[in-house]
Amino acid sequence: MDIIDSPQDIQNKLLEWFMTNGRHWIPWKLKRDGSIPKSGESISPYEIWIAEVMLQQTQLRVVIPYWERWMKIFPSLTDLADADLHNVLLLWQGLGYYSRANRIHESSKLLIQCVGFNRDLDPQSWPSGIDQWMSLPGIGRSTAGSIISSAFDLPTPILDGNVKRIFSRLLASERTSSKDEKRLWEFSSLLISNLKPREFNQALMDLGAIICTPKKPSCSFCPLKDFCVAYAKYDPHDFPKKEMIKRNPYQEVGIGLVFNKNGELLIDQRLETSNMGGMWEFPGGKKNTDESIKETIEREILEELGIVVKVGTKLLSFDHAYSHKKIHFTVHLCEWTSGEPKPLASQKLLWVSPEKLFDFPFPAANSKIISELYKHLGIEKQTLNHQ
Repeated sequence: MDIIDSPQDIQNKLLEWFMTNGRHWIPWKLKRDGSIPKSGESISPYEIWIAEVMLQQTQLRVVIPYWERWMKIFPSLTDLADADLHNVLLLWQGLGYYSRANRIHESSKLLIQCVGFNRDLDPQSWPSGIDQWMSLPGIGRSTAGSIISSAFDLPTPILDGNVKRIFSRLLASERTSSKDEKRLWEFSSLLISNLKPREFNQALMDLGAIICTPKKPSCSFCPLKDFCVAYAKYDPHDFPKKEMIKRNPYQEVGIGLVFNKNGELLIDQRLETSNMGGMWEFPGGKKNTDESIKETIEREILEELGIVVKVGTKLLSFDHAYSHKKIHFTVHLCEWTSGEPKPLASQKLLWVSPEKLFDFPFPAANSKIISELYKHLGIEKQTLNHQ
């Protein structure tokens, strides 16, 4: 059967499978009373928007508890737009890719101008056009399409990682997903159901998560196997074609935990314009090839804070992988000896009691440092107040 000539058949097969096997329990895809929305019925764009941004680069099972906590603290767009960025970042802590939190907060200020204060519970007050959503920071075409189809049940195509994989296998694409993206978008636009777009797009995502998985796809149970060229002629494991893997750079970083005579610890807040802007961190930086890690810490703290420290006991060292690099952290306890701390490379400095560290949003790698510091100081390990 020619897949290009069979969009209606594909829609019917997929929707039939979805009725029985779909993930109908995803909380932001339901009405506020927990019921499944009817065809053509709008549901909360706010709840869906927050979820869709959280789902960028993050798995559903990880997102759900964060989303649930978010909705308790910021139940509406008005609450979010009125919130301080510090509290937004604190709630996001541990979810990673912190620029998403900054963009959500920035977008809330823009959306509230369009939607209006205290009118955001009415879906009809929200924008429903693709260009309107894509004008917001951090919202691409697929995220916008998912928000619009989910909230308003409008026929807007999507192309997330799951959907790219499904289409690449259906078409047996010989190109990588990135190089074949134009055709995959055209295919998604061809297939989108005008009658049940919300269900169809969710069915695609569910099929990719449950059946058409990256490894060991359950092809014999797939409702689209009769249309799948990869299944009929090749090995579906070979699709989509692999992108060329770039080796992530490896860096060594020295971190100094600087104490004053009162036992307080010096922390600094990243510039808003920097990566993970607004987050707090311990001072330090990249090691040069011609220096020891202790020399790195001394130099970086002098450059960043304008103070001289005595580098003491090593607390710990560990590797932490980011999406684009891998870092080896070495952390030392330090004593402040001279100079007055100044935020030369940050927006703010604070002396804080170690027990208060969890009142500040730190990048994920810092949780290991804080936990080890608590062991060293004999402080009972705390958990984040939002977890």
